[in-house]
Amino acid sequence: MCDAQLCLLDKMFTAEFRDQFDALLRWRRDVRHFKSDPVAPELLDHLLAQAMLAPSVGFSQPWRWVKVETQARRQTILENFSAANLEASTHYEGEQAEHYRRLKLAGLVEAPVHLAVFADLDPVAGSGLGRRTMPETALWSVVMAIHTLWLAARLEGIGLGWVSILDPQAAQRCLEVPDEWSFVAYLCLGWPVEISEQPLLEREHWQERLPLDELVLKR
Repeated sequence: MCDAQLCLLDKMFTAEFRDQFDALLRWRRDVRHFKSDPVAPELLDHLLAQAMLAPSVGFSQPWRWVKVETQARRQTILENFSAANLEASTHYEGEQAEHYRRLKLAGLVEAPVHLAVFADLDPVAGSGLGRRTMPETALWSVVMAIHTLWLAARLEGIGLGWVSILDPQAAQRCLEVPDEWSFVAYLCLGWPVEISEQPLLEREHWQERLPLDELVLKR
């Protein structure tokens, strides 16, 4: 990188900015405990606009967002989660099973915003660039947008929780979206009851953070 580019980056991203970015990554949490206070619609739209600045394969922008607002559909999703959570609990035994049952794994009742996220697996945008040999990159692009949303929400004081304990096919039927869309995530957003730099599952002693040297290989 040339000196001019480095100088420009130093002006845009100062040492203070880099420290703040590190803090943002550390304080981004998977939130399960929400206040019931509403999130302004214009704030949610602002966050979604920021999320869609994420990179996507071939600039295909395959993310599709569904604001789940009707109480009947929210109730169906809650029932979906309850059934899936009960089934998941049977895969643990003894003390770990009891520990699992004590965990709060969703904020579906309290969170004011429910957002389902899908991937259009064959979007017109991008003309298929980059997806011929790895079509799953459309899904990965949507995950990038979700992570961008997560960071943007944290900056505004909004918590986000990813509810992964669901039957995705049942969720898709409930939300009546096009067949070519693939279910990626069901998100709860709202004002968190508390914030912490430490992940909830770490605080609850379910899992410790793994060290870097266990996760990086050299070949």
